[in-house]
Parts: sequence; structure tokens; C-alpha cells
Amino acid sequence: MAENLKGNKRAGCSVPCKMPPEQLEDLCRRERLHCRDLGVSRANINHYEVEFLCDYKKTKDTELYMVKWKGYPESENSWEPKKNLKCPKLMKQFHLDLDQMLRRNKRHSVPKKLDKETVSFLTQKAKLHLSLQRWEAHLNQTRNHPGRIFVRNEVDLEGPPKNFTYINNYRVGPGIVLDEMAVGCECSSCWEEPVNGCCPGASLHRMAYNDRGQVRIRPGKPIYECNSQCKCGPECPNRVVQKGIQFDLCIFKTDNGRGWGVRTLQHIKKNTFVMEYVGEIISTDEAERRGHVYDRQGSTYLFDLDYVEDVYTVDAAHQGNVSHFVNHSCNPNLQVFNVFVDNIDERLPRIALFSTRSIRAGEELTFDYKMQSKYRNFWTAERT
Repeated sequence: MAENLKGNKRAGCSVPCKMPPEQLEDLCRRERLHCRDLGVSRANINHYEVEFLCDYKKTKDTELYMVKWKGYPESENSWEPKKNLKCPKLMKQFHLDLDQMLRRNKRHSVPKKLDKETVSFLTQKAKLHLSLQRWEAHLNQTRNHPGRIFVRNEVDLEGPPKNFTYINNYRVGPGIVLDEMAVGCECSSCWEEPVNGCCPGASLHRMAYNDRGQVRIRPGKPIYECNSQCKCGPECPNRVVQKGIQFDLCIFKTDNGRGWGVRTLQHIKKNTFVMEYVGEIISTDEAERRGHVYDRQGSTYLFDLDYVEDVYTVDAAHQGNVSHFVNHSCNPNLQVFNVFVDNIDERLPRIALFSTRSIRAGEELTFDYKMQSKYRNFWTAERT
């Protein structure tokens, strides 16, 4: 319930049911409604919050900023002296964007008054920052892994991708069934005392990780992790990929025309799991149809699951995780491995990306888009 402060009477909040909390709060302030759940009270009903800064001018002794107030239309923007503003982060970002515009125009000092082109650019940049912040918050609310996701675009005015849904695991297309693992291992300590070779041994393979969770087998060899039916606990060293992304990563706009990319914000050791490639699992026939469409668009996110036979494909074009934004390189720092956890269908492995070398914090992450066919040939030769 919200209280109408004008008439001091209780009234129901009449607002769209899908409006997010921050917009509800703004609406309550405009309509002068008191709402305890949203933190709007008699004491703070007249508090105004700066949403962004979009213009600047300087008089003899005063610096003024044009303020867009949160919850109010741009027609209510007002000039405010610097001394009255308590938004250091917004002010810092404003001047970073202003410096970018001045450098573009080869100007070395801030003018006393900004021209219309500069004001338009600053307004668009401010709105871009807000949209990317909202998307970043959504990604972090959706993720189920410890590693945080950050989003940055210091290159142009492109906002979050349209028609893209962040998911944490495979989404299965029509007619496709994932078979759950029927039995698990009986090991009390999978590393020190594996029973019958633990889960890898049941499939006639060796343990893929060392005691620090780093992969130690060759590319093309499968990884069998312990599953939900196993006796061992969550700290078992044979549970790596299933724990999800462990590192803070940043989706950023590249400055050389490659679109979005991903960089790590933390140091990653060699042979360490970084992320999975997830998306919608579709048949190869459907992948062929979609591939023609994606080719016309100039991009594709199809990844063939051809570990034993080419039956299924992962499509991460519209549903995926942070791997959707990882760029191709002929000299990549990530390597593909086929991983099996709770699914026993060898036609449907999980696609895990491990580091091929030590990766510095701030370095872009890449993998070779063509490596899947290369290791398909490698594995076929191994089996014959």
C-alpha cells in the first residue's frame, strides 16, 4: 500500500505490474506517494537524485552542470552549481566522456560553453552508460556462477545486444533429450583412492585433472567428471566444469572492428577451466538452415557437437552465456574440451574452454572457431 501525502489518505498503488522497483520509486516520488517497501517516506519524498550530467558551462567564478534528474523527464533538466552536486562518480564519467570528445575534435582545453554536437554526444554517452549498467546488473542477477560479469564500451555508442538471453546451461530444442547419469562412483577420495578408476575409469579413460583442478590430458581426449550420483562431495578435484565460471570477466567493445569481446579481470593459470560454451541444442539439419541465415548476416554462433558423430549443434546466437562474446583467434589462449557430467549421451558433450597458457589480468580471451573440426579429425584417428 502507498499513502497519498497530499490528502493523507491510504490508497492502492495504481502502476503497471511489470514496472521495475526503481521506476516504481520514481513514480511514487512524482505522485507524492509514501511507500515503505520502496523506501519512500515523508522524510525523503523531496530528495532528488542525479541520473546523469549532460552539459557544462563556466562563468567567472562558478562551474555549472546540466542535470538530468532521476524519475523526471528531460524537460525538467536544470543547471546546478558544482558545489551543490554530490555525485563524484557521475562527474568523473562526464569529464572522461568530454575529454574523449575534445580529443576527437583535436581540442586541448575545456571551453566555457559546449556546442550542440558535444552536448548531444555527452547525452548519448550518459544514456549508454545507464543501459549498460542495467544490462550488467541483469547478467549478474541471472548468472549462477561465482565469477562476476562487467560490461564496458569506451569505443562507440552501441548498447546491449538485442534478442539475446543470458543462460547458464544448455537449452534443449524440440525432440532432444538429455540422458541423466544412472550411477556414480563409490570413491571416498577420488584423487587418493579412486575405485575402479572413478568416473573416468568407468569409461576406460584416465583422470583428466591434477589435484589443483588443472587439465592434464591432451586436446581431443574426453573429460568425465563426477556427477550428482557420486559418493564424493562438492570439493572433489574431479568436479571442475560443473562449478561454473570462477573468474571475474568483462564484456567490452573492441576498438578494431571485431564487435564485442571478453577479457579476464584476474590472472588465470595455464590449463585452468575458464568457461563453457552454452546455447540452444539443435539438430544438424536445423543448424544447416540457420547457418544460411547467419551467413547472410555475416556472423555465426554455431558449434558442432561432433565428438563421436555429427548429430547435434549448439546455437548461441540468441541464447548463451559470456562465451557468446569471445572472439576468434588463430593463436588463441583458450582450448576446447568435451566434458561429460550428468549426461551419458556421447553425442551431447558439454563444451569447456580451458586456458592454453598463463593469461594476464586485462588480457582478451579468444579461441579458434575452427578447432572443433581439427579435433574431430584427431579423435577419429585415435578411435580407428
